[in-house]
Amino acid sequence: MPDAAHAPTPTLARRLDATGVPLLLARLVLGGVFIWLGSNKLAEPITFLKLIREYGLVPESLPWLLNTMAVALPWLEIWCGLLLLAGVAVRGTGYGMLLLLMVFSGAILLRALDIQAAEQLAFCAIKFDCGCGTGEEYVCSKLPQNLGLMALTGLVVWSRTQRFCLRPNLFGSSR
Repeated sequence: MPDAAHAPTPTLARRLDATGVPLLLARLVLGGVFIWLGSNKLAEPITFLKLIREYGLVPESLPWLLNTMAVALPWLEIWCGLLLLAGVAVRGTGYGMLLLLMVFSGAILLRALDIQAAEQLAFCAIKFDCGCGTGEEYVCSKLPQNLGLMALTGLVVWSRTQRFCLRPNLFGSSR
């Protein structure tokens, strides 16, 4: 085991991470965005139900599943946002948010490709309400936004600090 005198110097990224500031900023932005978007969906539940139905990801023969998704997704987003803001189960919440963002982005991409094929539009000319809670947006704007949120979520998952977190882990004390 190397002694302290011969230990490698932490990289700039690790030293910055140790301050807790990048994680705190990422948590605040992601938490706020997820709470805001989830709240927008809750404010218009019928509209959200219709929008997710347009994706065709759930068979028409399973309306209960579509209804469950329309009710649960906004609450899941709000819950994840609250957990991040509070600094509870940070890494696990980050993984959950990353999974949600990847699924949402994939669905948006597939829907945009379907619209492009059906309407013979240039990809970046495609504009639709993706159900995200922000209204109609151009796909070439929405996908980079989601990538930015995924990058912030990656920071939440990658960070090793526990500073400014109420309870970074639900179980155990090691991160």
